[in-house]
Formats: sequence, structure tokens, C-alpha cells
Amino acid sequence: MPLLIKEPVERTDRPYARRWWALGVLCLSLLIAVMANTALTVAAPDMTMDLGLSSSDLQWVIDAYTVPYAALMLLLGAIGDKYSRRGALVLGLVIMSVGAGAGATVDSATAVIVVRAVMGVGAALIMPATLSLLAATFPREERAKAITIWAATSGIAIAAGPLIAGALLRDNGWHSTFLINIPVAVLAIVGAFVLVPPSKAAQHGRIDYVGGLLSVVWVGALIFTIIDGPHFGWGARAIAAAVVAGIGLVLFVIWELRHPRPVLDVRKFTDRAFAGSNLAVALFFLAVFGAFYYLTQHLQFVLAYDPLETGVRMLPLAGAVFVGSAVTGILAPRIGGRIMVMAGMVGGTVALALLTRIDAGSGYGDFVAPLIVLGLSLGFAVSPCTDVIMGAFPESELGVGGAVNDTSLELGGSLGIAVLGSVLAGSYSSKLADGTSGSKLPASALETAQDSVGAGNGVAQGIAAQARDLAETAANATTPQEAAQLKAQAQELAQGAGQMRDAVGSAFSDAVAHTSLIGAVILGVGTIVVAVLLPRAGKGGRVVAASGTSAEGDRPEGDQPEAGAEPESAYADGGR
Repeated sequence: MPLLIKEPVERTDRPYARRWWALGVLCLSLLIAVMANTALTVAAPDMTMDLGLSSSDLQWVIDAYTVPYAALMLLLGAIGDKYSRRGALVLGLVIMSVGAGAGATVDSATAVIVVRAVMGVGAALIMPATLSLLAATFPREERAKAITIWAATSGIAIAAGPLIAGALLRDNGWHSTFLINIPVAVLAIVGAFVLVPPSKAAQHGRIDYVGGLLSVVWVGALIFTIIDGPHFGWGARAIAAAVVAGIGLVLFVIWELRHPRPVLDVRKFTDRAFAGSNLAVALFFLAVFGAFYYLTQHLQFVLAYDPLETGVRMLPLAGAVFVGSAVTGILAPRIGGRIMVMAGMVGGTVALALLTRIDAGSGYGDFVAPLIVLGLSLGFAVSPCTDVIMGAFPESELGVGGAVNDTSLELGGSLGIAVLGSVLAGSYSSKLADGTSGSKLPASALETAQDSVGAGNGVAQGIAAQARDLAETAANATTPQEAAQLKAQAQELAQGAGQMRDAVGSAFSDAVAHTSLIGAVILGVGTIVVAVLLPRAGKGGRVVAASGTSAEGDRPEGDQPEAGAEPESAYADGGR
């Protein structure tokens, strides 16, 4: 076998021999794209202090990655299908490396935001390419197992990002969290040429660029609205973005329904299995990303773990994802994907419900069970949904299929951070005001502390610093009376600093419990909706999209189901 793989996988008459090694490269590429986002959660405090970021700056440093990532996936997935899926993967890795290299040298908030946006473009190429190459490389009977491994990697990367970033931050600055992407991306690029066979659609007409650009507009505007409105208020900017998103979506649907070769056949969403799977992915990542957002803050700011310690304490989530995915690989072919998805969503709801017990006296041990249950549930639910989504697309549209799956994931995650993050901020601010009522804390200091739990700790540290300064002044006082007076003031300030710290921790703990309750309600209601949508056991076989395309994507024309026949479901009879 040659060192560099040049023969397209579509031209081979047998399964590609090194397909499991190729899967390793695809999972490594996926790891980079996901970790580039999650690693920033633990680097954010250092970055904030070094660059003097405002809360608005920090929000866009985090979310500048998300907007191009979500908005461009559908169009770039279609381009990869037509020209080269492996080429799209490699180009995405190159862009990610360039962005990471630039991120290691910048020294301003604006520059970091631009770099993050560039890396988001790279991720928009990488994510759909990984799934489309997986689906093209593996035969139908092995695809579900391969997708299970892919989904497990995605879940593990969520927890691995903070762990690796935390280890780097022990001895290095926040720039190191950018640099670590470069050697991993280079390794993935080499692996792509050596182990991943080229792939593109055997037959692909002209790309629907108008539909693709409309998808960029409405998805990008929607993500912007989700980010901007809850965090910065529903002013003219957020409302305008919401209007653009709504108009863009309507125009996109109308155009796609009329176009003979749409970038995305929106009729697929009339199929219950397809629609239910996308909704399940979106809802589950709403819960996972939302919970991850406030759990990492609680571990760092309330329980006072450093970045590495925080990453280590998220490992139960990663381990549980791996176990849950392994269990799904064994059970789904026997009992059906629907049961696994519902078990995962119910488990996710239970995990959030367990977090409603968090209070000021909670330690790390109170988080272990929810993390394990959430990880297991993620492993149960995601891969069967992804298998159905990918199975609804023909061979010529595998990149679009991957983009649809990943867009659902990203929309859900963005909603989770925006909605649950907004609930968290409002609850924390209100409870902190209640907890400090009657104190001598200046109004300006309270307003600062209400901005975030990090800002609240900063106010407490500032008061403690004032107490130390007074104590030093008291030690050098010229008279006993002056020394006693200054010492009393220092003790009062030190006591106030401790009370402020306690009030911040208590307010944030109560906010975590309240936010988890809201999240549990959202996921619980969503679980009922998904249960109604997903088809029950019936004839067996694979899912057939509303357009009549089989899951294999290459069913001969004569084997298409008869008009009016009940669509086969991947959730039926063990999802054979």
C-alpha cells in the first residue's frame, strides 16, 4: 500500500483496509475543533487579567469562534462534497493552525476576537468533513460503530479541553492554549494524507450557492442574536439580527423548496426520525454546554480550584461518555436506537435535576454523580441520532449531512450557554443583592460584584487588600490610639471581605441550583417532544427521509419505497 493515499474510496470494490486508522485521524481532527472552544473556559480568567477584558470583550472572545463555525458549515459541507472532502479537512486544519499561531502572538482583545473567528472558519471546514469522510469510508454495517466512536470523541473533547489547558496554564500563559493546537493539527494533516482516502460525490451538479449564502445569513444572524440579546440586552442590534435571521430563514426555505438541486432538501424535516434526531442533538447539547458553562465557573471561583484541578475534576464526565458510548455500541443494535436516545435524554434531565441540590455547603463530591450521569447520557443519546441524520443523506450529500448534524449541535450549545447563562447571571445578581442587603458595601462595589462570580471574588479580594494595607499602617502608627483605631478598621474590613466572599459563593451556588432546575425543565419537556417524534418499532431497516432517499444513500432507483408507504425507521427493530 502506498505511503500517500491517492485512490478515491468511491473507486474501490471492497472496504478500505485502513479505515479504522483513518477514523483515528478523523477523531483527532474532531478533537482539535471541539477543544479549541472548551479549552478557553479555563484560560478566560488569565486572559481577562492580562488583556484587561471587559465582560463584553470576554463574551465575544469566546463566541467569535461560534458564529462563523455554525454559519458556514452547510455551505462548506456542500463544497467539500463536490470538490474534495479530504481537501476540506486539510484546509480546515491549516486554517486552524494559522489562527492558533496568530493567537499565540496577539496582545489585544480585538486581535484575539479576530483570531478566534478565523479558527471558527477552520472548524466549519473540519467538522462536516470528519463525518462525511467517515460515512464514505465505512461500509453501512460498520458505520454505526464508527459514529459511536466519533460521538464519544466529541464528548471526551468537551472535558479534555479544560484538562489540557489547565496543565498548560500551570507553567505557561494563556497563549499556550493556542499553541497546543499547532502540533496536533500538523499530525492530523499528515495522517489525512497517509491514512484517509480522498472522497467526493460521484455525481454532483452545480452547488446551490444562493441557498448556501442564505443559510450563512440566517444561521449567522440567529447565533448572533442568541449571543447578543441575553448578554447585552435586547437593543436595536439584537432585534435587527433577529429580524434578519427570521427573514433569512423564510427566504432559505422558499428557495430550497423551489430549487431543483437545493443545498439542503428541507423536506427531510417532515420525516419524524430525522426531525426528532436533530431536535434531540440540539436539546442535549443545550443541556451539556449550558451545564459545562456554569460548572467550570463553580469549580474555579467558588471551590477555588486552579485550571488544572478544574480539568481533572471534569474527568468523570469524559470517562462516563466513553462508557456510555461503548454501552450504546453493544445495546443499540439489540434494543434499538430510540430506546438509547430516550434513556440518554431522561438521564440528562436527571443529571440536571441532581444539580438543583447544590448550595453554599456543597463540595466537589456533590458534583460527581451529576457529571457521571450526564456523561453516560451523552454517550447513550448522540451517536444513534447522528447515525440517523447521516443515514438520511445520499452519498453525494454526506458533507451536507455532517453539516446538518453539527449545526444542530452548535445551535443547541449556543442556546444552552445563552439561555442558561442568562438565567444564571440574573439569578446570581438577584441573590447577591439579597445576600448583601444591610451591609456597608458601596453601591458601586455591589454593581461590580453582580457582573459575574469572578467580579464578585475580585471585589472581595480588593476589600481584603485594603484590610492588609490598613493593618500594615497600624503597625507603623505613631500613637497607640491611632494603631488601635486602624487595627479595628482593618479587622472590620477583613471581616467584610470574608462576608463578601461567602455571599458571592452562596449566591452563585444558589444560582447554579436555580439554573439547573430551568435546564431540567427544558430538557424534560424536550424529551417528551422527541419521544413523540421518534418512530416506534415497526418494519425495521434504515431511516428513509421524506424525499425518499435511503439511509445508505445509494439505493437503486427500483428499490425505492412505494408512494405512500410508511418510511422505514432506523429506530425500529434494533436499528438494523
